[in-house]
Amino acid sequence: MVKKEFAVIGLGRFGGSICRALSKEGMEVLVIDNDEEKINEYASIASHAVVADSTDENVLKSLGIRNFDHVIVAIGDNLKASILTTIILKELGVEYITVKAQNDYHEKILKKIGADNVVHPEREMGERIAYKMMTKNVVDYLELSDEYSLYEFTATEKIANKSIIELNIRAKYGINIVAIKRGNDMNITPQATEAIHEGDILIVIGHDDDIERFQQKLL
Repeated sequence: MVKKEFAVIGLGRFGGSICRALSKEGMEVLVIDNDEEKINEYASIASHAVVADSTDENVLKSLGIRNFDHVIVAIGDNLKASILTTIILKELGVEYITVKAQNDYHEKILKKIGADNVVHPEREMGERIAYKMMTKNVVDYLELSDEYSLYEFTATEKIANKSIIELNIRAKYGINIVAIKRGNDMNITPQATEAIHEGDILIVIGHDDDIERFQQKLL
């Protein structure tokens, strides 16, 4: 894994979880917040922790923010600070900016001012949980775009003891099984002759409509 440098601005629940996850993977992480208590909390987790006002352009310049590979603006309730911080980051030439949006209106503004990626963590997590509640055999899923997703399904007896080539999944449904998890073993890019066992976790990728057809027919 290539080691990258990240900056996380705002240490609420979302920003804090991003910091922990990146640091756990050995990435260089700078965290910025105007709350000294939060900075103290993450000082031993992040590579660098700074008490600062992210709406102050001179402060961000002094921190060398433009040199980071990816900056995450995770400011919680302060809409103005989120927007102004994003504008400053764009003007300073930051390579890639992800911003947490509070609502659809906020997202529209962020996209207009040049945010590279806008996320709604609470809404997206709620949708994932709701979908898993409603849909049998779904272990987890991840939206890759508006139309394509990656899903984890539990294999049922309908497809047990049949190989990928026997099921002809790619030709019939236009999706790909990219991995099979069996117990603690993970088989990445399984062979077409690989037999599927009941209870296997199938990791599939494809168009949402095709995945739904596959699920309804075979699972």
